[in-house]
Amino acid sequence: MNNTRLSQTPISLDSRFRGNDGQHALRHSRESGDPCLPTRRTALALLTSMAAGLVTPAWAQTTAAWAAIEARARGQTVYFNAWGGSEAINRYIQWVAGEVQQRHGVRLEHVKISDAADMVKRVRAEKAAGKSRGSVDLVWINGENFLTMKREGLLFGPFAEGLPGYALVDVQGKPTTRLDFSEPVDGLEAPWGMAQLTFMADSRRTPEPPRGLDAMLTFAKANPGRLSYPRPPNFHGTTFLKQLLLDLNTERSALYRPVTPTAFAQATAPLWRTLDALHPQLWRSGRQFPQNAEAMRQMLADGELLLALTFNPNDAANEIAAKRLPASIVSYQFESGTIGNTHFVAIPVNASASDAAQVVANFLLSPEAQARKADIAVWGDPTVLALERLSPTDLARFAAKPLPGQVSRSAPALLEPHGSWVEPLEREWLKRYGQ
Repeated sequence: MNNTRLSQTPISLDSRFRGNDGQHALRHSRESGDPCLPTRRTALALLTSMAAGLVTPAWAQTTAAWAAIEARARGQTVYFNAWGGSEAINRYIQWVAGEVQQRHGVRLEHVKISDAADMVKRVRAEKAAGKSRGSVDLVWINGENFLTMKREGLLFGPFAEGLPGYALVDVQGKPTTRLDFSEPVDGLEAPWGMAQLTFMADSRRTPEPPRGLDAMLTFAKANPGRLSYPRPPNFHGTTFLKQLLLDLNTERSALYRPVTPTAFAQATAPLWRTLDALHPQLWRSGRQFPQNAEAMRQMLADGELLLALTFNPNDAANEIAAKRLPASIVSYQFESGTIGNTHFVAIPVNASASDAAQVVANFLLSPEAQARKADIAVWGDPTVLALERLSPTDLARFAAKPLPGQVSRSAPALLEPHGSWVEPLEREWLKRYGQ
C-alpha cells in the first residue's frame, strides 16, 4: 500500500474514511444502522500516522462498528461447512482455526462436507421450520449453490464489502470477485480464492499439448483412447462442458443471462454435435468416464491418459512437490482463455454466530492468510488480493520462485455462464451419454 504524506496531498477526512465502491474500512453498520464515522481520537491517530508516512493497512484497521462486531464475536463458535476431501485444505483450515482463536477468541469448527448442495437443503429446512439459530455459520460455496441461496433468501448480508479486509480485494483485475457464475454477488459472500480451468500433460509423452479446442479435437483423433473428462455432474466434468460451450459459441450473451429453453437449445446444439464426434475417440470409447479430476490425475501419472484437468492452476505443482506426479508434468490453459472464477465464503441467514463468521471471513482476506493459502507447500490456491496495493512487508509474503508444474503464462479468464445453465446442462448430458 502506498504511503501518503500530508505535505504531499491534502486529504479530506470525509473522503478518506467514506471512500467508494466498498473499498475503504469505515462503512455503514448493518446491525446498528449508524454511520461508521471516526471519533476525534481515531481521526487524530490517523492524521499522526499519515504525517509519519505510516498508514495502517486497510485489513487491520478498526472502526467503531467493526470493533463492536469483534467484541460480540468473542466466545462464539463458528461451524464452518467446507469441503473435506483434501488433507492440505483441511490442515489450512485448522491453521485458520488456531489463528482466529488466538487473535479473536473465536472457535472455528470445520464441518467436512462432500457436497455443498446438502448444506443448502439443511439451511432451507431450518429456515422453513422457523429455526432462528441454525447449524451452519459459515460455508464455502460458489456458483449454482450461491444462486439458489440468494434467490431463496437464505443468505445473511450484505456483509462482504463491509469487511476491513475487502479494501485489498482486486475487484478490477479479478471481476469474478463480484460475479459468481455471472450472478452479482451483491455483498452476500466474501471472496476467498481464485480458480481457472487448467490442463496438465507430461512433457516426456506430450511435448506439444493442444492449446485450443480445435487442436484438442485433432489430438484426440490422433491419440484414440488417451483423452477423457470427468463424468458430469462432477464439478470438473461440468466445467469442461461449459468450456466447450463457450468455445463453440461466438455469440455468448445468452450464456450470461438466466437460461431459457430456446437459448439452451440454440447454444447447446454445437456442443452435442462436438461430443457425438469426440466421444468415440475418448478413453473406453466415451462409454465410461473418470469419476473425478483426482482419478484423471492418477491416470495421467500412470500414462493411461495424456491429459488431465484441474481448476487450480497450482495443482500440478502441489502434486509434484508431494511426489505424486513427476517433475515433467506441465500445466497450461487454452491460449484463447479458459473458464475462471472466484470461490467464496457466505453466512446463512439464520447463522447462530454471524458476528464471529464475519471475523473469520475477514481474517481469510488478510495478506497473511492469503499468502499462506497461496503457498504451494500449504495449498497453492491463488489469491484474490491486488498485490500492488500491499505494503512491502505483506508483498514479501507472496514472493516465491516459480516451481515445476506451475502455469508459465496465464491465459485470459473467461466468465462462467450464468448459474442457471448448470442443471439443464447436466441433465441433458446424462440423458444423452450417462446410460
